Amino acid sequence: MSHELGELYSDLLPGGAHWSAVIRRGQSLRITDLEGGANLALLAYAASEKTERLNLPDTLKCQHSARLTAGHCLYSDMGHVLLCITQDSLGWHDAIGGVSNAAEVLQQFGAGDFQDLRNSFHRNGQDNLLVEIGKWGLTRRDLAMNVNFFSKVVADDEGRFAFATPHSKAGDFVELVAPMDTLVVLTAIQHPLDPVTAYAPKPVRLSVSRVDDLDAAIAACRASRPENARGLALTERLAL
Repeated sequence: MSHELGELYSDLLPGGAHWSAVIRRGQSLRITDLEGGANLALLAYAASEKTERLNLPDTLKCQHSARLTAGHCLYSDMGHVLLCITQDSLGWHDAIGGVSNAAEVLQQFGAGDFQDLRNSFHRNGQDNLLVEIGKWGLTRRDLAMNVNFFSKVVADDEGRFAFATPHSKAGDFVELVAPMDTLVVLTAIQHPLDPVTAYAPKPVRLSVSRVDDLDAAIAACRASRPENARGLALTERLAL
C-alpha cells in the first residue's frame, strides 16, 4: 500500500557515481535497479549531528538478522532509527560485505585510470564515499560499515562468505522512509565480493517523495520487533 503524496525529486545515479542528500522526517527514498545486477552502498548519519551515524552491528543484533529487508530498521549508534525499510521486492540486502578500495579494484579489474579512460575510469567504493561525505565536512574517520542494497552474501558451514548471483533483476526496488532527518550517502559500485572480471557498475533510479501518513508507512517496521517499537519511540522524541 502506498503512503506517498507525490514525488519531490527523481534522478538517475549512473554506475560508478555517488550521491547524497538529507531525507527529511516523513519523506521516502525509493531506489530501483534499472538493469539488474546493481549494487548500491549506503551510509547514513543524523542530519543535525553527524557524529551520530549508522551502526550496522547494532542494527543486525537487535533485529536478530544477518540480512536486511522490509520491516527492518537502520539504527544509529545512539539507538535512533535513521531509516525504515518499508518496501522491498528482493527480500535480502547485504549488511556485512563492505565496500571495495582502490587496491581491490586494481587487482580485480586491472588498471583503469582517468588519463586513459577519462570519465569511464575505475572507481572504488571507499574513495567514492569519502568524496561524498567530504561535501558535508566529514572525513575518513567518519566512515562506517555500509549496507549493500541489491546484493546477497551467504556463509557456508565453515563461515566462508560467498556472493550470490544472480540476485537482483531489472525493476527490483527498495523503499526507505525517514522517521528523523537523515543524511543519506550512496554510491553505485560493484560489490567487493562480486566475482565478475569486468568493471561495469550498474545504474539505479532515485526517487524522493513525501509520505502522507508516517505512522502508517512505518507500522510494519514498528510491529516487526519489540526492539523496533522502542527504537522508534526513542526516535520520535527528537520531533517533540
